[in-house]
Amino acid sequence: MENRELENSWQKLSPVQKKTAEWGEGSLLVLAGPGSGKTRVLTCRIAKILHASQDKNFRILGLTFTNKAADEMRLRVAGLVPGQENRLFIGTFHSFCADVLRQHGVHLGINPNFQIYSQDFDLQAVLDEAVKEVKKESDIITDLDKKTLPVIHRLKSFLIEPDQCGDVFRDKEFGKRMALVYPAYEKELSRRNSLDFNSLIFQTYRLFVKFPAFAKRYRTVYPYICVDEFQDTNEAQYKLIRALSGDEYKNLFIVADDDQIIYQWNGASHKRIEQLAKDYSPEILQLPTNYRCPPEVVSIANNLISYNFLRSPDKKPLTAFKTTSGDPEVVRLLPRFSDFGAEANGIGEDIKRLHSNQLGSVVVLARNRKLLDGVLKGLQDQGIAAIIAQRKDEFISTPFVWLHSVLRLVSNGQDRASLEALCGAFAQLTNVEIDPDDVVTQAQSSTLGYLQHWIKFVEQKSAITITKEIIGELRAFISGGNNFRLFSKNAINWFGKLIKEPALSSNTEGEEVFIGYEEERSVWEELVKEIVTSLGVELSLEAFLQELQMHSKESRIKPNTVVLMSIHGAKGKEFDHVYLAGLVEDELPSFQSKQKGDKSPEMEEERRNCFVAITRAIKSLTLTYSEKYRGWNKSPSRFLIEMGLINKT
Repeated sequence: MENRELENSWQKLSPVQKKTAEWGEGSLLVLAGPGSGKTRVLTCRIAKILHASQDKNFRILGLTFTNKAADEMRLRVAGLVPGQENRLFIGTFHSFCADVLRQHGVHLGINPNFQIYSQDFDLQAVLDEAVKEVKKESDIITDLDKKTLPVIHRLKSFLIEPDQCGDVFRDKEFGKRMALVYPAYEKELSRRNSLDFNSLIFQTYRLFVKFPAFAKRYRTVYPYICVDEFQDTNEAQYKLIRALSGDEYKNLFIVADDDQIIYQWNGASHKRIEQLAKDYSPEILQLPTNYRCPPEVVSIANNLISYNFLRSPDKKPLTAFKTTSGDPEVVRLLPRFSDFGAEANGIGEDIKRLHSNQLGSVVVLARNRKLLDGVLKGLQDQGIAAIIAQRKDEFISTPFVWLHSVLRLVSNGQDRASLEALCGAFAQLTNVEIDPDDVVTQAQSSTLGYLQHWIKFVEQKSAITITKEIIGELRAFISGGNNFRLFSKNAINWFGKLIKEPALSSNTEGEEVFIGYEEERSVWEELVKEIVTSLGVELSLEAFLQELQMHSKESRIKPNTVVLMSIHGAKGKEFDHVYLAGLVEDELPSFQSKQKGDKSPEMEEERRNCFVAITRAIKSLTLTYSEKYRGWNKSPSRFLIEMGLINKT
């Protein structure tokens, strides 16, 4: 091995990690516990294969569940084998499927410039329109059927076709209604040239099954397929892997941990690993060494998860790489608070006392948003800078609403929603008001799209130099090809000039139009960089917009700020100091899981939630609970007993 960076990284692997990373052909299941260094193992394996085959043209496919994880892996591989990144696709299932459908979706009647609807608001509008149309033809459909969006999502997650859905419901009358509503929903999505997230998986699966030559082609291009966080796959994602790999091809490198299955609501199941073992007969290697957590945390994590039975046979307990420090403050259970308000304030006081100079190293986790809201108030009452981390699907500052709408209209010239957003944002930015209805009326008797007609209206209504400048740039962009990155830079420069010309704004203050602009500018520029790195500098506008829709647009957390997260949001992350709040019955475990029974799969998943939460800790773990929540007395969580932190009463 001549590559020094790769050699150095390779030498840092433990013997079992090296054995795993050296895996060549065939199927392998890697049972990797939290903090086991699986990302290092994966990236070293990929880099080693690429380095040893620099004269070859094949590529490696890596599938994972978050864009952040994919970006991290891609950057690591690029650092180990510079110049080989073009032989690699590492992305989410949805990103991979979007790429496949851009290239081959036309065989299913899908245009390459399809939009991806990620927000329930958009999807609900699709369903509302579908129900409206079906009501014209059937008396059994009512407005109540507008509430069936979760049902449609569920049907797609099981790859149930619209013409098959009527037979899957026990309630036959409901099945008859869904047999009308579900196809109408799909028809309306198609009319809008749009796909929802579940459609990306479903349609790619359909493509591979209906046209197996495409699946064979991908197997040839990608002779090595890696899947990270396999335990989170739902049935549709697993069947997609099966369709991609075919009956004979079984060269899969699967990384999973059945102790971290916490997405049962999205179709994840402990049975998925059983299916994998049956279909592929993989060899199994385990990575039980935890390099992240203090031994005290590893010990209580092992105590806790041992109460679960839905686990792989012969699953090894975690072993701690770190040595015991002897510090009694590494794992703390704070004294029971009188109520949740006191608990929230107590967490704030504790963080202020211990971590006031390093707030950015602290995370507070809880099972649900209500608990996080309460803790946030407690921290704010203590004067602590804190924020609840959450996904953000759309840009909301006026400048980027305008820019995003422009790009969408260039890609899809008849997008009424983007036209309306464009008109509204431009009026706020420049005081030039254009009625969307006027634009649509003009476009109906023309072959040009909405954007070209909008430009004509702007030119008629405004002679201001600064406005004419961006319109000229826009015309050049439309006529000059696909250089959306250049136009984006020009638009951002224009925004900078507008900030200095507040009199152009329809708001007397001017600055209000640019609330959140600086934060979103940083996000926009970072996302452009990430997507170009992922898909290549030659990516089309359509590919950029589709990938952009699958990325969250939240801003970077400001320094020295405590982050609050749900346990699900913390999956795959790590923090120096972890606080886990609300450790009582009906919260963690949830009331719903208790209703299912003490030995139910739901209760086991709640235990895994707790396991995931505590194993995020690098230096310290603090657990809290109260006597009362929302006025109701609550018992201490059974998980505190199972971890060995309190005695059973």
